[in-house]
Amino acid sequence: MKIDNSFFERVEDFKYLGTTLTNQNSIQEEIKSRMKSGNAHNHLVQNLLSSSLLSKNLKIKVYQTIILPVVLYGCETWSLTLREECRLRVFENRMLRRIFRPKRDEITGEWRKLHNEELNELYCSPNIVQLIKSRRLSVGKPEGKRPLGRPRHKWEDNIKMDIQDVGVWTGSNWLRIGTGAGHL
Repeated sequence: MKIDNSFFERVEDFKYLGTTLTNQNSIQEEIKSRMKSGNAHNHLVQNLLSSSLLSKNLKIKVYQTIILPVVLYGCETWSLTLREECRLRVFENRMLRRIFRPKRDEITGEWRKLHNEELNELYCSPNIVQLIKSRRLSVGKPEGKRPLGRPRHKWEDNIKMDIQDVGVWTGSNWLRIGTGAGHL
């Protein structure tokens, strides 16, 4: 492509401001990249998370301030599928298992990994998918036209599902409230 005597190469994907953009508007590669960066940051603080000298609360703070922001960078624009939500939960559960460490079974006396339900009870903060949904709710409505073809996800549909999941609003006219036309 040539614009004002400058040539631009057509590419499948590229990095812009730390985010991977694709010509298919897919976020799968971006989520993989974010989780890979999260794993790299986890490796940097691995000694802290495995230390017996630090409390679990402090380890959770390390996770929430060092690893989680790296993974969630740009998440306000993500339209997650169930598969991607599951991958993100698996990533988070792996991090939490490192923080909370194995548990000794009271009956057999053997060490075992914590089950997902046990992790949910121990980790009192919203899980990674809930965080993404609440962050998406803070972003305004995007303008512009969609490309031709079957849409992957509509932004408004994602927001409707997020509102139901988070339990913030049960009314049917949420869009009017966001534009200032409705009343609480």
